[in-house]
Amino acid sequence: MARPDDEEGAAVAPGHPLAKGYLPLPRGAPAGKESVEPQNGPKAGTFPVNGAPRDSLAAASGVLGGPQTPLAPEEETQARLLPAGAGAETPGAESTPLPRTALSPRRFVVLLIFSLYSLVNAFQWIQYSIISNVFGGFYGVTLLRIDWLSMVYMLAYVPLIFPATWLLDTRGLRLTALLGSSLNCLGAWIKCGSVQQHLFWVTMLGQCLCSVAQVFILGLPSRIASVWFGPKEVSTACATAVLGNQLGTAVGFLLPPVLVPNTQNDTNLLAYNISTMFYGTSAVATLLFILTAIAFKEKPRYPPSQAQAALQDSPPEEYSYKKSIRNLFKNIAFVLLLITYGIMTGAFYSVSTLLNQMILTHYEGEEVNAGRIGLTLVVAGMVGSILCGLWLDYTKTYKQTTLIVYILSFIGMVIFTFTLDLGYIIIVFVTGGVLGFFMTGYLPLGFEFAVEITYPESEGTSSGLLNASAQIFGILFTLAQGKLTSDYDPKAGNIFLCVWMFIGIILTALIKSDLRRHNINMGITNVDVKAVPADSPTDQESKTVMLSTQSESAI
Repeated sequence: MARPDDEEGAAVAPGHPLAKGYLPLPRGAPAGKESVEPQNGPKAGTFPVNGAPRDSLAAASGVLGGPQTPLAPEEETQARLLPAGAGAETPGAESTPLPRTALSPRRFVVLLIFSLYSLVNAFQWIQYSIISNVFGGFYGVTLLRIDWLSMVYMLAYVPLIFPATWLLDTRGLRLTALLGSSLNCLGAWIKCGSVQQHLFWVTMLGQCLCSVAQVFILGLPSRIASVWFGPKEVSTACATAVLGNQLGTAVGFLLPPVLVPNTQNDTNLLAYNISTMFYGTSAVATLLFILTAIAFKEKPRYPPSQAQAALQDSPPEEYSYKKSIRNLFKNIAFVLLLITYGIMTGAFYSVSTLLNQMILTHYEGEEVNAGRIGLTLVVAGMVGSILCGLWLDYTKTYKQTTLIVYILSFIGMVIFTFTLDLGYIIIVFVTGGVLGFFMTGYLPLGFEFAVEITYPESEGTSSGLLNASAQIFGILFTLAQGKLTSDYDPKAGNIFLCVWMFIGIILTALIKSDLRRHNINMGITNVDVKAVPADSPTDQESKTVMLSTQSESAI
């Protein structure tokens, strides 16, 4: 993407090698060397090549007037990525200037639409569990079968995550978003036809479609944040995208007990109330699908950061989705994060699914308050998510923040466990809020930390694997905690989760913090860019990205 003529700096005579905005290297120059000299050395901000300052290299090699020696492919790549001077542009393979970095106002529209249809999907996940006794009585099924209406979300995610992330990398952000929104809408309408006591299988079918939609939703927050938002707002944007899903869970805790009160002695009224909830959800989901089709775009005109510019500028020749997956699993720090994220988020899923049963064990007839406690848990977590996102954008202390939030989540879980049976429901509100603030606030931290330590691999792939881990642990934890809760009491199930969260703290402390994306944006490191471009998910060749102090000013 060429810049306008008035932004290309001073004119240079045609045919001059600097007219293209870069300095050719002699054939003998080794690729991959660069340094920024201190102020008391050669001119600050210039790159010595083969030990000679750039200013003297031209004269020494005769490039300012004489014929130029053809460069080897790797040398050409090196040369076109070395800026010639302050404000100069770096041409690509065909002498195209370095893409301008700019922030698009549309990014807020994209973020809002995604957050809203993610909200509706999360609402449909939890709408059965928070009034599990009501739906169990209406359909005449066991509580375990009602629990499966939530666990199917976790079960569907695991086998579908790889085709979903492949689709995101090869077909793009817009198509993936449309699939998520459309399946969410279709599942909601199918459930409208299940409001009869013998049609439990129909409501399960609709819920299965919503669970497939979730596969195309949960992996998008970090991708949307990276593709659309700049370095100083990317973590906050990711936290906001995750917040939409959390808000949906909060609404799912709040509305169903109000819209569908426990009136099992009047089946017709109960069916009417369930129908009202289902049709209202379908109407909102349909509106959001239409908005997604109209306003959701693949990418902004200009990349928002140097890290995205580096990915978008890579030619499509050597990228392999399988190789990208292998690279992620060879990254020890990411594997440790994969386990710890699964433990924390799986514990949150388990607590959310079984909250109604835990509350009613000690506070009989408090279905509405059980929903309000769930609301308190998630709303506090939403505040935690935004604060953590803002903190990361300000400090870039990914590992430290993740570890501290993990420890505080563990402490909150211990307090919640040993105060649940005191007989004072107000205490459960307070402890649930503390637990939610840290446990739910952890979710965007995991996404952003993963993107940092795995750059330049696809954000959708790393986030998808994190979510797959969360679903696996969520299913296992829900089944185990549910069994312990029914056979013994809620305290036994919660202690089980506390033990696993303590293990997660130890593993989090072992993660090596390597902030690759941040270092690229700051122009202080070299990264071999081999992963899929965020805006044009297709194959690409390896390329060494080297950013000078001057190129950082384009951010």
